[in-house]
Amino acid sequence: MRHTLTHSPQFYVTAPQPCPYLHGRAERKLFTALHPGNAQELNNALSRQGFRRSQNVLYRPSCESCVACMSARIRVKDFEPGRTQRRVARRNADLSRLATSAWATEEQFDLFRRYLDQRHADGGMADMDIFEFAAMVEETAVRTRVIEYRGSGILGTDTTGADAGDSVLSDPDLAAVCLTDILDDGLSLVYSFFDPRLSHRSLGTHVILDHVELARETGLPYVYLGYWVPGSRKMDYKARFGALEIYKGGVWQDIGNPADHCDEAHPLAVDPIVEQVARIDLP
Repeated sequence: MRHTLTHSPQFYVTAPQPCPYLHGRAERKLFTALHPGNAQELNNALSRQGFRRSQNVLYRPSCESCVACMSARIRVKDFEPGRTQRRVARRNADLSRLATSAWATEEQFDLFRRYLDQRHADGGMADMDIFEFAAMVEETAVRTRVIEYRGSGILGTDTTGADAGDSVLSDPDLAAVCLTDILDDGLSLVYSFFDPRLSHRSLGTHVILDHVELARETGLPYVYLGYWVPGSRKMDYKARFGALEIYKGGVWQDIGNPADHCDEAHPLAVDPIVEQVARIDLP
């Protein structure tokens, strides 16, 4: 179904599909296409209103009877890592960061496949081939970077250091990758993946912590983490970050107590699509 505003992008809504986060529920997405010319401005504006990018599409959950999915972002100036996060940072101090253009490599794809096979073998991306992976990385009309994290040593067992049994990497082996959009007010983590053999390093947490530091270095106020879904174990880790805001009821607000956001919406409380579209602030 298409929804159009005068002098604006066209918005569409998907048919309901099984929700990947909450069992027994259906998801539906409101989306619009990104076109060269105003893609960066549209990505900036809609990201501030809870949208996310996938290739050249911007989308936001618009489910018929649920409003559980909420965009989340970290306020960089107020963020202080917790004790566990400081340990993660120390554990990964040997990793180097390299920001490259949005160009896919076979090395990245090999890591991506290893990650999916170990972590998300039954997910919606499980059957992606190298061409689909390349499209995910390279099909972008906005400012996008691939940020790689690499280590030193050999992948195996280190029995000489203080943390006997730790796996270490062989220089210049790839440990983690994040596809990152550069917005006018922050960094948006589009998709990240890491070597599952290094699970003890908590590389997913490290990628977020490093993006906070990168945003601080470049003077950007926010790091956008994607959707947080109360009640979904897959999303619990996002609520562990301090200075976290969620986009709820059309405004950004402190997350507060995560348990306070578990209320379900009655179907009649969800606004019709045309009203949702009419409230979108376009550039």
